[in-house]
Amino acid sequence: MRKADALSLNAHGAFSRLLDPDVYEPLPDDWLVGITDVVDSTVAIASGRYEDVNFAGASAIAALGNAWGRFDFPFVFRGDGAAFALPPEGLLTATSALRQVRAFAATHLRLDLRVGLLTVREIRAHAHDVRVACFAPSANASYAMFSGGGLKWAEKQIKDGRHLVEPGRYATDPDLTGLACEWQPFASRRGEILSLLVEPSEYATAEGFSALAKEVLAIVDEDPRQSHPLPEEIGRPKSDRSRVGAERWSNVVASSDFRKFDDGLRLTLDCTVEQIETVEAVLVAARARGEISFGLHRQSHALMTCLVPSGGSGAHLHFLDGQDGGYAKAALMMNPDKLRKASSH
Repeated sequence: MRKADALSLNAHGAFSRLLDPDVYEPLPDDWLVGITDVVDSTVAIASGRYEDVNFAGASAIAALGNAWGRFDFPFVFRGDGAAFALPPEGLLTATSALRQVRAFAATHLRLDLRVGLLTVREIRAHAHDVRVACFAPSANASYAMFSGGGLKWAEKQIKDGRHLVEPGRYATDPDLTGLACEWQPFASRRGEILSLLVEPSEYATAEGFSALAKEVLAIVDEDPRQSHPLPEEIGRPKSDRSRVGAERWSNVVASSDFRKFDDGLRLTLDCTVEQIETVEAVLVAARARGEISFGLHRQSHALMTCLVPSGGSGAHLHFLDGQDGGYAKAALMMNPDKLRKASSH
């Protein structure tokens, strides 16, 4: 999100504030929720195509924002996909953008991008909600955070073949202006890059999950940089055109989405081995109590996909994931049956 007032939301500068249920506001019933994800993303990642998967995952955000003419709608990058919300007058724009990115992923990236669209009203009819808050990590970027379980439910429906946006008869290329993977992967400096997903169980209370999430953050925040996966020194660009000065790089680091709340914690961190083991012990105990499900994946490097919207707004949106599977592999760890199936390939 670029403007915190698009939904009359207060922008919060402290991520810990986003762990409190009372900061989230319900979306109107007639708003649209869009979901995308790369089918069999772990197979593509296993073949070394992690950058393509991330690019496909971020493509819907870029295409929709460019078509909509602004990026003031709620969205979240999920590594191998994305989720967003748009007012009802955006139906044709969203449908067209989703068809375009699906065709683009198939034609240019050789990936099957599943795309779906439904209303908040349909989600609430099945006893789930979509609530939104705004996190502003820097003066040049703000991101939506989602709670209520509605996105998770919607994603499952779309993966089960419901609410899919069918391919268009004549698909033009999406406008992906500003979307690029311009930087070399970022090596861990403290131990390992951790991709972590933590979701409340159906028996968990919002207050109880908030307390657990804050306990996890307290462990990883022992580092003065809050386990940020990007280095303080300027990263290594893939070409000379991507070179930036120290001040610009500082803005890149500050505007990166390494911590998100998306119906649960979604974190990309540079942690010590001891921190990871401590976090895992806390989460294993919580899972044994029936409070959560979680998946974590360790790797050596983080990846960044950048979105710099045109129009002179000054906004820089930098999407982070782990290089060797990242969120997709962490999500797989949450489902033992899918993990066994993936391991057999």
